[in-house]
Amino acid sequence: MIVLLFLFSCGGGNDNSGSKKESRKAKPEPVYLYGICIDSLDVKEDCVKKNEFLGTILSREGVSQKTIHHIDRDHRNVFDVRKIKVGNKYTFLLSRDSIPQAKYWIYEIDRTNYAVFQLTDSLSAWRGEKEVITEIEHVGVEIKSSLWNAMAEAGCSADLILELSDIYAWTIDFFGIQPGDSCKVIFEKRYIVGDTVPYGIGNVYASYFKNNGYGKYAFRFEQDGKKEYFDENGDNLRKAFLKAPLNYRRISSTFSNGRMHPVYHVVRPHHGVDYAAPIGTPVQSIGDGTVIAKGWDTKGGGNYIKIKHNSTYTTTYMHLKGFAKGVSQGAKVKQGQTIGYVGSTGASTGPHLDFRLQKNGTYIDPLKFKSPSAEPVKSENMEAFKKNVDSLMVVLNEH
Repeated sequence: MIVLLFLFSCGGGNDNSGSKKESRKAKPEPVYLYGICIDSLDVKEDCVKKNEFLGTILSREGVSQKTIHHIDRDHRNVFDVRKIKVGNKYTFLLSRDSIPQAKYWIYEIDRTNYAVFQLTDSLSAWRGEKEVITEIEHVGVEIKSSLWNAMAEAGCSADLILELSDIYAWTIDFFGIQPGDSCKVIFEKRYIVGDTVPYGIGNVYASYFKNNGYGKYAFRFEQDGKKEYFDENGDNLRKAFLKAPLNYRRISSTFSNGRMHPVYHVVRPHHGVDYAAPIGTPVQSIGDGTVIAKGWDTKGGGNYIKIKHNSTYTTTYMHLKGFAKGVSQGAKVKQGQTIGYVGSTGASTGPHLDFRLQKNGTYIDPLKFKSPSAEPVKSENMEAFKKNVDSLMVVLNEH
């Protein structure tokens, strides 16, 4: 009896509480790519190769000529597929049928923007943008050989160096940086979600550059809706350029990558602005700088002067009748100082000044260039500026 009662009680308990329960597996989360659920699709990635066009890329995946023509003709408001570039990535999303069918084609316009083309049903198209996150970074480097090497060793991109050269363009000659100089920076580093390689840099909030024994701060601050850089006292790090290097009657020729030359009668770039003015009109330097070249241009520019304003900007003045007294190679010039006079020397059909502007060695359109402001922090904004400086200064001094 005792044994039977024992067996009954144990067995009965197991029957009531130990019955098997169905184990339910958690349903997997859907996987998305370019905003499209790809759980039932295969992914095929490649990049545009030399001499490839939309037709050659899509036809390889069995897309009909009718669909290709529709994408080319009807979706240029989304993206003009005639502008696809060699090296850019694209992706096909294909069905998992016995004969796979291309459902979507996605073209990456750049690192963050892409265009999606639906190849079946509605044949629709839309643009998308990858999610980008930013992280605040602090870096401090001591220059042993060059700023480039020091920044690279610290894991910083070339974009940061270019940004610093622009911030300090008026106060530091980046070609004169030497071993022993140092730099500290607080900046944003951008990442595309899911990618471990940085996408680029965002805002530079503050920096401290020690050059030739002198320290120079830069703090980003916004006033009147404009963000600029100032030193610790609120003085603007930039100086303004004059709008034009002379008083002129009209602009006779604008900046162009392909202009019919009036003398040589061939199409070639004209990377300057021609200001028509009477012979002898004074020509002024648009900013402080150093004359780095003066003489005769053998390529048709006639008498010319080239001025380096800082490590970023250089200007050139061509077809001059002559040069102002005291203006020689190596001479320092001031903003508004007369450096020469309008003429028609070289390959010229009439009196004018050919004025050219370079930024980091590349010609840019002077008429589209916005001269940096030289206005300091206003008195009514000084309290907010000082609070910003104090907080950033603490972080800079920690690194």
